Amino acid sequence: MDRTAVAKMGAVASASVCALVGGVVLAQYIFTMKKKTACMQALRLWTLLATYAVAVGQNQGQKNQECPKLNAQMPEFQKKTVHIKDPGRVEEIICGLIKGGAAKLQIITDFDMTLSRFSYNGKRCPTCHNIIDNSKLITEECRKKLLQLKETYYAIEIDPALTIEEKYPYMVEWYNKSHALLIEQGLQKDKFAEMVRESDVMLKEGYENFFDKLSEHNIPVFIFSAGIGDILEEVIHQAGVYHSNVKVVSNFMDFDENGILKGFKGELIHVYNKHDGALKNTEYFKQLKDNSNIILLGDSQGDLSMADGVANVEHILKIGYLNDKVDELLEKYMDSYDIVLVKDESLEVANSILQKIL
Repeated sequence: MDRTAVAKMGAVASASVCALVGGVVLAQYIFTMKKKTACMQALRLWTLLATYAVAVGQNQGQKNQECPKLNAQMPEFQKKTVHIKDPGRVEEIICGLIKGGAAKLQIITDFDMTLSRFSYNGKRCPTCHNIIDNSKLITEECRKKLLQLKETYYAIEIDPALTIEEKYPYMVEWYNKSHALLIEQGLQKDKFAEMVRESDVMLKEGYENFFDKLSEHNIPVFIFSAGIGDILEEVIHQAGVYHSNVKVVSNFMDFDENGILKGFKGELIHVYNKHDGALKNTEYFKQLKDNSNIILLGDSQGDLSMADGVANVEHILKIGYLNDKVDELLEKYMDSYDIVLVKDESLEVANSILQKIL
């Protein structure tokens, strides 16, 4: 007998017990009442109680039916891009998210290569940094230097043989050197909208449904990015999905009175120090103390720590996009993410889960 059948039997049994106990109590009441009107009132109460008991039983059975089977009821999980190490555990987490509903849910997500595409028609799509690197606002000399930095440090970022601790100082070097080159270029803030429009940046398929549904139900969305916040915000603004429920934490530029880039605000955020950044945003998460259910989306091992600032986690589902070095990294990703999406350029899986919750 499967779990759904057991749940249904339990619900019916609960309803029957409720009705039986109510019947005994009311029988005693009727027995002691001598007037016909009192008997009629008792009978009406009996009818109401029996109806309520049946409704409770049906509701309990319905709630148990809401927990979906990944393969049978969620066809999005049958795609070849989807890899899950422990399907039973994922079903339990999704069931908890469904039962918590909109009132308990929040989203914590990376941006580059998670909400945005890694590639399209075989061509790499740009990150927030790359949008600037590829733009006509920087010199060819600067572009070559930025490309050299990328070729050197990106290989280190995704090297499966190195630990996060070993990669950490190289990421700091990469970001600091890149940002110093950008500052030298004297970038103008009022050119950023044009820069984004002319770029090849693309959000993942299904992004409208993802952002709009979360906005409709007022679900908090925390975008935690090691990219450039000014560019990120322009991308989602131009896409029409920068809704009021979205908060962006990233590397934001600092401009002088003429709108010329002079530096960067606050402490550097790179791909492997998001744990520290998450803890610095504990005040944001404290305001969401009732939102104890989390869907986390990322594309690196560093993204796994983005929810570290949340104190009262009840259920957390971690969805990881594996875009590069698949053979070398798949096992490691499956050990750390609940769901791994290999070379998947859509938000289909996340949207299918949201459809069940909301």
